Amino acid sequence: MNHNESAEEDEANESFWSPEVSSSGMDRNPSPPPADGEKTEEAGDAIGETVYSKHWLFSTLTRLVQMVTKHDSEESDTPMQLADDEEEDLCRVWDMAMDKDVAGFLQEFKAADILLGVIAKSQCPRLTEICVGILGNIACFPDTCLALSQNEDLGIVLLLLLGDSDPPTLLETSRMLLTCVSQRDACGLWIERIRQQSAVCTSLCFIMCSSTNLDLLVKVGELVDKLFDLDEELMKSWIITQLREADDSESHLDVAASLLEAAKQLRSESPGGLEVYLHVLELLTTTDEGMQMFAARGGPGKAVWDFLCVLVCEDLCQPDDPPLVLQEQKVLLVQALAVLSALYRLQPQWNSPMGSCLPLVGSILRVLLYHSEIEENEILQEIHTQSNAGKDVKPKDDQLQALLETTAEFLAEILHTLLKEDVAELVQRQYLTPKMIQAAVSGLLPQFKPAVQLEQLASLLTEAYPQLAEVTRKRLCAGGPGEPEHALQELQEPAEKQP
Repeated sequence: MNHNESAEEDEANESFWSPEVSSSGMDRNPSPPPADGEKTEEAGDAIGETVYSKHWLFSTLTRLVQMVTKHDSEESDTPMQLADDEEEDLCRVWDMAMDKDVAGFLQEFKAADILLGVIAKSQCPRLTEICVGILGNIACFPDTCLALSQNEDLGIVLLLLLGDSDPPTLLETSRMLLTCVSQRDACGLWIERIRQQSAVCTSLCFIMCSSTNLDLLVKVGELVDKLFDLDEELMKSWIITQLREADDSESHLDVAASLLEAAKQLRSESPGGLEVYLHVLELLTTTDEGMQMFAARGGPGKAVWDFLCVLVCEDLCQPDDPPLVLQEQKVLLVQALAVLSALYRLQPQWNSPMGSCLPLVGSILRVLLYHSEIEENEILQEIHTQSNAGKDVKPKDDQLQALLETTAEFLAEILHTLLKEDVAELVQRQYLTPKMIQAAVSGLLPQFKPAVQLEQLASLLTEAYPQLAEVTRKRLCAGGPGEPEHALQELQEPAEKQP
């Protein structure tokens, strides 16, 4: 069975393939739906343009209802168990529902009501997972998604399932919700339901701060990211509610702390998942309410700052990394530095010594240095390309440019708070070198005019690098970075004469 999500569909059409190993212990994939050689006996029995049989689908769903009804009537305390052949047939339905014709047929057949009834009565985690997976596949198409989303009972059940304890069920529930909120016509219905159900926030926070299932953490992160991106007011309402609860309870779950715990789990295992969580943290810093949460006494701000500092300095941009590391880590770097820049203003209330931030300052300077080296190489390649007729010029990398702007803005803010002894410490630790100074000047000048920050940098360099300070002032007076080769020579030659 193919379990990869279709690369040709966008997020709204995400697939819900059944997992390779079921929670009941199957060690092989379910058999595929009937192949071309297994044609239906009557042409009228085929579903749409497919070879799938209406009769087989009817009979499978009928047996499912009978099976659940029988178990429910026995009033047994033992959870219902699926036989292997029953599970295999249901997994076929799960996969078949990925076909648009089958999804439409299931919707006309009122399969949603049948599956909701099964979920309510089954008490079987594997069966609940499969039923939600089938519904999720039906929801992959705009028309069927809208029809499902208008089912109020379905809306209630899905949001309640976010409080379930079974990870596979939680994964399929999160996937279906993400699919529905990603559909333009259906998202408003789900946003309104989620606004009215405060338990949704609690359930999602609990998953993020307690689960070790990487697939589940990534999918829940994508769901939260989508919700916050679609509706800033929803994000604000969750924050405000949790700020109030923090005053009444010491054991409350807050959004930022839950995001942080999930990010820690994904740090080394899922760069893509980590990227999602950093984006959500960045969204929080764009609102006053989010900054209040980070700044709250005993809040998550300091813990988020510490984690991101370690992430940037130890994972994303180390001294022995080649400049090309920026190409690999540019998205994570720009998100992490954006959050750190927003949290930097909270340093005084955390009573954090500047010395603890110096490794981060070194990493910031290193990012600017690596960017300048990449830029110089690209200029040389462009000159070479233009000299060869018929070669296309490589387009500008917008993500690298965003990284440069975010990094330069952060450095400009830091320069306002650096002291001369901090600069001396940076030089001693080799976080600040002539090349890094040149890269800092080149990065700051285009963005900050009249570049008060550069004058501040020149003043801080006066004692440690007096001649470099003078060159920096000359560059500032010139109003631009000047010729790269000439500027670098100016910066390096005086530096070599420093004691």
